[in-house]
Amino acid sequence: MSRHHFFLTGTDTEIGKTTVSAALVHAAVQQGLTAAALKPIAAGQELREGRWVNEDVAQLHAVQNAGLLESEVGPLQLRTPCAPHLAARLEGVTLTREAVLAPLRAVLPRLQFGLVEGVGGFRVPICDGWDTADLATDLALPVILVVGLRLGCINHALLTAEAVAARGLRLAGWVANTVDGQMLQHSENLATLDALLPAPRLAAVPRLESPSPAAVAAHLDAAALQRLMTSP
Repeated sequence: MSRHHFFLTGTDTEIGKTTVSAALVHAAVQQGLTAAALKPIAAGQELREGRWVNEDVAQLHAVQNAGLLESEVGPLQLRTPCAPHLAARLEGVTLTREAVLAPLRAVLPRLQFGLVEGVGGFRVPICDGWDTADLATDLALPVILVVGLRLGCINHALLTAEAVAARGLRLAGWVANTVDGQMLQHSENLATLDALLPAPRLAAVPRLESPSPAAVAAHLDAAALQRLMTSP
């Protein structure tokens, strides 16, 4: 079975990583692939009908078709909505490299199309001496970058692309996600990113009132997505 697995990161937090992850999984499912996005560390839960739920994990679990448990989609969930190493410290949880990697390595071989979604930007501490960039490196996965289109995005995108390359990882593609609907020079910023980022753009997602997986997936570049899902 051909497998296509990627590490999905972003230029910052709150720029739509989970929304894009869900859309990519939706598109893969529509192509008949066994697909899921995994969120190895999720910080921030709310109590719903007697159980603690992380909204991102719930969204990713709903869109996958691999028969995964919610605990397989989001194996390490913390209640406090802050950087994971700080949330873990507040809650008396010990995060370790192996505790993060082991559940991913157990599930990824079951997926024809799989995403591992990072936390915040590309370099967020997880535990002493190990961060999300190390996680991507340990998994040796090509990277998909979500660029939140707002003031400053060019700098953030290019610095992230440099950091990915510095780890010896391939930037497989990027998604422009409009987080500021009033952004000045929107198309000009997009053209600059097209010219300077060393990977194909997979989508340019406008500001959507209801960014469901299907609605976001409608803005994916079909040809670029096909290459992503079939290339060696």
